[in-house]
Amino acid sequence: METCEPVAAREYPISARRICDIPREERPRELVEEWGVDRVNDRVLLAVILRSGIPGQSVVDLADSLLQKYGSLRELSRQSVDELCTIRGMGRVRAQAVVAALELGRRLMRQPEEAASIIRTPGDAANLMRGRLHGHDAESFWVLMLDTKYRLRRPPFKVSSGILDACLVHPREVFKEAIRACSAAVVLVHNHPSGDPTPSAEDIRLTRRLVEAGRVVEIEVLDHVIIGQAAAGRAEDFISLRESGLVEFRAS
Repeated sequence: METCEPVAAREYPISARRICDIPREERPRELVEEWGVDRVNDRVLLAVILRSGIPGQSVVDLADSLLQKYGSLRELSRQSVDELCTIRGMGRVRAQAVVAALELGRRLMRQPEEAASIIRTPGDAANLMRGRLHGHDAESFWVLMLDTKYRLRRPPFKVSSGILDACLVHPREVFKEAIRACSAAVVLVHNHPSGDPTPSAEDIRLTRRLVEAGRVVEIEVLDHVIIGQAAAGRAEDFISLRESGLVEFRAS
């Protein structure tokens, strides 16, 4: 007589993916650290706000579930704490964090915009960027994107960061953002961690390359300002390649 083997009950599928199971280069905090908050997608930013997932669901999966349920950040921003608490894995603390972050965004949009920074001189560029660059032990390269009246079109944009005195910059990365911002001109800025703002041969070669690329895309490179540190015998803590005469910036 045949016997029937008992059929194993089918278990509910539960994702066991944890944040440590996600490749490091795809983890939210690592992505923000590498690319900056302005260059990552909504899911990554939301995951950073949520901070952690729950057993069987990573923080990335939790962020995904919120965006999929409500369809957009705008719709998510209309939800109350109580509503968000109905989502598995949210809880009141996470719901409050999300609602508070989105409310800050709304308040920012309602505030009157401050007068745009105007960059007319190398000193203006240095004053704007000094606080961002002093004390760093690695070079970072920034672009100031300006309109025809020398006003910033967008906040200063960091193109790259290097290790100690090495910093790799490609014209594509510089002008991609400038084109998106409909910039008329740009000012290039980077720092020398050594404190000596004297341009290197590579600084000069790179600047000439970017000036030529700017002419092709019809965005004028006005200057390249290198920021170091104040020292005896130096009038300023920065050097303008335009004022130094080391690079010709305007086509003859």
